[in-house]
Amino acid sequence: METFIKRFSEIGLGDIAAVGGKNASLGEMYRYLRPKGVLVSDGFAITADAYRYFISANKLEKQLQALMQELDRENFSNLAATGEKARGLIMAGKMPADLGMAITDAYDYLFEQADQGVAVRSSATAEDLPDASFAGQHESYLNVRGHCSLLYAVRKCFASLYTDRAIKYREDKGFDHNKVYLSVGVQQMVRADKGCSGVGFTLEPESGFRDVVHIAGVWGLGENIVQGTVTPDEFLVFKPSLKNNFKAIIQKNLGSKSLTMVYADDENREIVNKDTPWELREKFVLTDREIEKLANWALLIEEHYGKPMDFEWAKDGYNRQLYLIQARPETVHSREKLVQVKSYQIKEKGEVLVTGEAVGDAIACGYARLLNSPAEADKLQAGDILVTDKTSPDWDPILKKVAGIITNKGGRTSHAAIIARELGAVAIVGTENATTEIKDGELITLSCCEGKTGKVYRDKLSWKETVTDASKIRLPDTVKPQLIIGEPDKAFKLSFLPNCGVGLMRLEFIISNYVKVHPMALVNFEKVTDEIERVKIENLTGSYDDKRQYFVDKLSQGVATIAAAFYPKEVIVRMSDFKTNEYAGLIGGRDFEPEEENPMIGFRGASRYYNERYREGFKLECEAMKVVRDDMGLTNVKLMIPFCRTVDEGKKVVDLMAAYGLKRGRNGLEIFVMAEIPANVLLVDEFAEVFDGFSIGSNDLTQLTLGIDRDSALVADLFNEQNEATTKLIVALIKKANALHKKVGICGQAPSDSEPFAKLLIETGIDSIAFNPDALIKGIENINKVLDARKETVSEVLEHEKTGAVIA
Repeated sequence: METFIKRFSEIGLGDIAAVGGKNASLGEMYRYLRPKGVLVSDGFAITADAYRYFISANKLEKQLQALMQELDRENFSNLAATGEKARGLIMAGKMPADLGMAITDAYDYLFEQADQGVAVRSSATAEDLPDASFAGQHESYLNVRGHCSLLYAVRKCFASLYTDRAIKYREDKGFDHNKVYLSVGVQQMVRADKGCSGVGFTLEPESGFRDVVHIAGVWGLGENIVQGTVTPDEFLVFKPSLKNNFKAIIQKNLGSKSLTMVYADDENREIVNKDTPWELREKFVLTDREIEKLANWALLIEEHYGKPMDFEWAKDGYNRQLYLIQARPETVHSREKLVQVKSYQIKEKGEVLVTGEAVGDAIACGYARLLNSPAEADKLQAGDILVTDKTSPDWDPILKKVAGIITNKGGRTSHAAIIARELGAVAIVGTENATTEIKDGELITLSCCEGKTGKVYRDKLSWKETVTDASKIRLPDTVKPQLIIGEPDKAFKLSFLPNCGVGLMRLEFIISNYVKVHPMALVNFEKVTDEIERVKIENLTGSYDDKRQYFVDKLSQGVATIAAAFYPKEVIVRMSDFKTNEYAGLIGGRDFEPEEENPMIGFRGASRYYNERYREGFKLECEAMKVVRDDMGLTNVKLMIPFCRTVDEGKKVVDLMAAYGLKRGRNGLEIFVMAEIPANVLLVDEFAEVFDGFSIGSNDLTQLTLGIDRDSALVADLFNEQNEATTKLIVALIKKANALHKKVGICGQAPSDSEPFAKLLIETGIDSIAFNPDALIKGIENINKVLDARKETVSEVLEHEKTGAVIA
């Protein structure tokens, strides 16, 4: 017997054939996750049997089948016309009386109010399966009220089985059009139009990193995220911290949220986009408590389904409650083995036409094609780069051709960004002005490998592409290969490289690109004299009552992102090491920095930290590190002091850090010193009493040993890290540190460039070598060569001793 209606409480994942993937998932969550505290609105599914009954009652099977046989499967030239005819046939059909009554009876029974607003969503029987996951193939209708509107919306959903994109998708996936059916979900409406809504992933969507939950949100209805109409707020939550009841939010990025999608009025399901008031644009859509609640729900979802998931959420503006409104398997990164590492490096710079948010970290080149809508698809050739205002699911059939996508609007969870990841295309979204700054037909290069900001260059530039099978890289068993890193946006991707943690994390990049403001300009804002600089600071810190907290939040989140990416491996964070001219370049910096003849050997490093000119700024750095270690639970973070000239200076700084809550030894805190001044080597015993270990800064050590300004082209040919004077100091430091049982590492390019230099370090007893990401693989190979050669030599000696042979 045909069953037309099933309540959510009656269905689960075993009912996909009857109610489609979307409804099956809703039923699964309602039955099994709601008892665990996850709020899911009640509802019912109109089954695939009901759809088949509708088609049969209106004698549409043969007509639809004939239409699909007429489809041009080579060029899809008649796709639009075919889809329009198919939808027209279904919309002309009449709802059978018994089916209509079953739907309205279920509506009246389940919802107390006669005109309860409901969401009416399509759920195809082949939708949301692991190998058929494109969202948005079929239509949904919101705020539907009353019997007539409900039955009309159901027919519209039935007809959406033949949207152009759905037809093309089934062709691409090899599904028989006559064996894909449509179920419809009818669910109590969450009034997100009066609140907010968004999407989430139980992994980091750019890299596939599994230990974070990514959440994005906008004011009003969530279509603005999917369509890429606005840039949403974005949040990252670190799962291990969340599970252990630490502060788990490691990133909060405020989106522009310039538009809010709402209903035209309560009696009308038509939706409109309104300008978001400025006070809401400057406010996060979720509180920290709400972010962590959604993240905890994400953990429950992932645990229940046993795989990475993406989900949709909404907050009702009337009752202020959060709800999950959808969940499906994440199918981009969950299928990847994440062992093959492809890296890109731009080899030249050119004229930058526009910038935006980078999706992925690749590079592409092609001819720009400016299109206003998918109707202009005939202008697009394979390998072109699509430039448009924004994309929607209607673009899907043509996006497989493109080498890259550039949009004016949207964030990293917009439709353009999601599709680009699924297709492996390069994308730059949210440029704001791509369609005015890029000319149709001009040759351009898209670069997403330079951090979070993607750049569009004029003409074709050269780049380097490296593919590495990380699973085949053997980590050395004694010397630890580590990374040098400063950009949080690259951390998750880099974490998949073979490594033993981070040997040098520079704070300078985070301060320059995330904080942007000189810390003393936040401490003493009244002393900032430049009016333009004051306005910039006010704009950046507008949501903060205390401007100093802005610095602490931004810095701690940047560090936490990198620490989380490599957790539980050690991440050695070097406290700020700007020179005075570099500090002066920060917003508000000129009012707090002296002018020096030679900043390289002037007011930098440890000497700044206890000086009245910067002491309060250093306090903010320490507060940020305390948040990362104590509040977030990222105790894999260790700290390092740069350019420490004297032992007494080291003691002052360590004592000051203790006063600011970073006491050496407490909660496992280790504090290292950069060994980059000859005095650090000559007085190694004394420095070892103050610090837990050393990290050799070979560039500065060479500069100060040979008396060479490494920035001077006139003497650049004399600069050599392997000069005998420098290597003697390095060897002496390593040997003494070993004797004192202190850790000792080195940061720099030389060990990867030079196998003899690597051999010297290893044979002397270095504990770790930190490499830039592009040099890591070669560096590991050099370490392994040296270690393997040593093992062979030892084996030969032992064999000779066993046999009594004499070694010549």
